[in-house]
Amino acid sequence: MIHCMGPSRPRCLRIVATWWLCLGTSLFETSAQERLVDHFPQAVESGCMACHGEIEPIREIGSEMLEQIMERGRRRGDPAGCVVCHNGNPQERHDVRIAHGGSDFYPDPGSPWVNADTCGQCHEEQVRVQWHSLMMTEAGKIQGTCWSFGALSGYEHRYANYAVKNPTDPRARLGTDGYRRYMEELRRREPQVFVEAHEPLPEALQFDELDRLRDEPALAAFTYIRQECNRCHHAVKGRATRGDFRGMGCSSCHIPYSNEGLYEGTDRAIPRDVPGHPLTHQLQATGEAAVTIHGVTYHGLPVETCTTCHNRGKRIGVSYQGLMETPYHSPFTAEGNPQPGLHTKHYIAMEQDIHYLLGMKCQDCHTSIDVHGDGFLAPTNLAAVEIECSDCHGTPAAYPWELPLGYMDEFAMAPAAGAPRGVADEVLPHTWAGKEYPRRDGFLLTARGNPYENVVRDGDDVVVFTAEGKELRLKPLRQLAEQNALSQRGRVSMLGIDKHLERMECYTCHSRWTPQCYGCHVKIDYSQAELCPEVERSRMGFDWIAAGRRHASQEHRTDAGESEYGDLMIPGEVSEQRSYLRWEDPILGINGEGRVSPLAPGCQPAVTIIGPDGTPILVNHIFQIPAGMEGSDEGQLAIDMSPTQPHTMTKEARTCESCHASQKALGLGIDGTRPWNERHWVDLETAAGTLLSQNAQPQMEPVENLDHDWSQIVDAAGNQLATVGHHWSLSRAFNKGELQRMSREGTCLACHQEIPDGSAAILLLHHVADYTGQLPKTSPQHASLVHKIVLLGAWAQVALVAAGGMAGGALLLFSWRRFRRRGRAA
Repeated sequence: MIHCMGPSRPRCLRIVATWWLCLGTSLFETSAQERLVDHFPQAVESGCMACHGEIEPIREIGSEMLEQIMERGRRRGDPAGCVVCHNGNPQERHDVRIAHGGSDFYPDPGSPWVNADTCGQCHEEQVRVQWHSLMMTEAGKIQGTCWSFGALSGYEHRYANYAVKNPTDPRARLGTDGYRRYMEELRRREPQVFVEAHEPLPEALQFDELDRLRDEPALAAFTYIRQECNRCHHAVKGRATRGDFRGMGCSSCHIPYSNEGLYEGTDRAIPRDVPGHPLTHQLQATGEAAVTIHGVTYHGLPVETCTTCHNRGKRIGVSYQGLMETPYHSPFTAEGNPQPGLHTKHYIAMEQDIHYLLGMKCQDCHTSIDVHGDGFLAPTNLAAVEIECSDCHGTPAAYPWELPLGYMDEFAMAPAAGAPRGVADEVLPHTWAGKEYPRRDGFLLTARGNPYENVVRDGDDVVVFTAEGKELRLKPLRQLAEQNALSQRGRVSMLGIDKHLERMECYTCHSRWTPQCYGCHVKIDYSQAELCPEVERSRMGFDWIAAGRRHASQEHRTDAGESEYGDLMIPGEVSEQRSYLRWEDPILGINGEGRVSPLAPGCQPAVTIIGPDGTPILVNHIFQIPAGMEGSDEGQLAIDMSPTQPHTMTKEARTCESCHASQKALGLGIDGTRPWNERHWVDLETAAGTLLSQNAQPQMEPVENLDHDWSQIVDAAGNQLATVGHHWSLSRAFNKGELQRMSREGTCLACHQEIPDGSAAILLLHHVADYTGQLPKTSPQHASLVHKIVLLGAWAQVALVAAGGMAGGALLLFSWRRFRRRGRAA
């Protein structure tokens, strides 16, 4: 893009364009990237090529898509095809204002405000369903934030970024007929989630409404949502900081942006030192689309494209790559500077998901419907995602094609039952533009009944075709079980204890770690300079929802971003802090599908609100949900623990002890913290705790209504203390019966209360083992001893029962013979 300002702009353009075309390549880095004009010589006749003559083609040479674009361009008078996506005037070679066609030029053709005219020329279905997709509505995040401010919208997913409603025809839902029936049943079970329509998110308080805060402090939720929570939706370009650069709409995913936001292609008209540009002028999509940059060719969407947005909330994008957020800026860079911020955060390197290590990108698991939507409202991740681990891996008792639909996606407290789901022969019609993979013995079906278009059955194996071109062959669990190839722990946990597979998600055990940010301390400062002399400027922030709605106007629908929207500032400046971070052994609970799942802090705000005059309205305040909700007569604290799929899968599962012998895992909390609802002082004091300095000030103010740790969601009696997954009917903490069945705390004492001298027999055996060197000293030795004792105990009881049976039988036989002898004698 050329930036020439003032009345001399057309002349400036001519001079610069001529200089670019005459200058060789000496000042620019050479690249193996092909130019459009090298393969379509007629393209030089387009006025666009006067400046963009070095640009790389939007799709690889020889692709059907590029051929169609060039043909459509030819019919519209542009031999370079640019107008097909960007519109504009291809006849103009001198004046950029005419070439770019004023308000009819599309700097970002993927923007949802214009993509019906661009991408929608061919991809009509994807453009149609974008407004119902979770990435556009963000209805789950809105309901979650409203919940943490006192359940402002209750259980209903009432609001979205924009008003939208479902189609009236159920056949408008993308997917198979079986999938449509399945989703209708889910909507019947969970009507508060699968709503018919969303209302637009209410406005935040404006400058002349701040006096309402003292009586209605919960209204600050809408400031928080508009400034922080919902800046990642597709209808805006979003925050232009390191790691957050992206396009809008289709371009959010299908145009590659590096974390630095710098252009590195061959077009000399695009500045290479100004952040905010794509890495290259090429489309990334399925495995069929090839992107070449600096001589390296790749296919599909890099994981970091998805992580541009998926670095907050459940943090599944960064977790998948093995990145855990940290408040520290270490280690230092080679220049001795702090670690650079990424997504405005800093990270430590953790173990990466096994699928990531195998070269799988997000799209290799997640289907088109998972990410684009199906044309109907699905306000949460669990509502939108149609896949389960068992769709590929099956169970030790059943191959994936032998499982019923809905397995592990039940939204019920019992495993799904029904006929085997089988396989599919055809892909979905709306995915016609994606790469076609060999069907082999049939496409696997997702838990909800759609063909898994890159995963096929091949005999008893499963083959996953990745976007990057790999053909990953896996043995389903049943095959491993039949070949006796499961590990000992795998056999015990899956074959020995049926309840595990009946009630648990696979990732409950196989997630290596989970980011856990306990306590979200949200401060919203509404101080205004005219009312509070202590502040040098009024506190305010950018309204991302208002920005999207401005794009909706005819005047601004073609805007490339929000950099010129500086007037969309609303009162209130948001800042966030945490109480503490953890990653190991997450808490467990019941998710919306009725299965045991890892939990992580969702929205746990302790809210501090500063009024326009600079005085606090609330300090470290936790809102409560209304009485009667979540089965509580008094109303629970509105700090939520959210069921999550951490995306940190490893082949090695977590240990039995990490669940069954862990207070934290059961939801009973992490030991070690003092009460959060107490004020803590630190200064010179007597042994009795009397402070000596009259100038002492509190080190830590109380979080008034938090009488337990952030990590505790239930007490030993099974009383839920904080909400768990407020979206779904079934999500909750473990109840008393489940806690009692699961807890194995004190198991060591069951044996060691008698060791070494609790009884004469134990004393004798202990001395013999000590004398002969057989006392266990290592974990394997201890396990071997316990195993021996279990077997001996079992066989001893069997022998006792058998001996008792034999003795009883002998007694009966003796009695019968004696009776007969007496009878004959009589």
